[in-house]
Amino acid sequence: MAKSLGIFVTNPDNFQHVMGVVKAAKAKGSKVKVFFTWTATHNAKNEKDFPELCKLADDVSICVDSYVKQGYDIKDIPEGLTEMKMATQAQHGIIIEDYDCYLSL
Repeated sequence: MAKSLGIFVTNPDNFQHVMGVVKAAKAKGSKVKVFFTWTATHNAKNEKDFPELCKLADDVSICVDSYVKQGYDIKDIPEGLTEMKMATQAQHGIIIEDYDCYLSL
């Protein structure tokens, strides 16, 4: 298993896959970063296990622009995140540049 894994999530239907991959990667000792964008930002509000994912992964953030475009208020920070984790697409760039493996779901 790679030392680090970045997961780029665009589809809200893939949340259970994200959880499974994160659990498996952490069990193997990998560092894991997850970034949600576009319609996948709904997971931050609609998935009951989203706060658990935030605790399990080393870093979880969402695209704040996508979040707002999906109809959410920028001040309504999802459980498990902080204001600093309401981020930009630069988080996607960090995954590409700094992580050993990349997965898009």
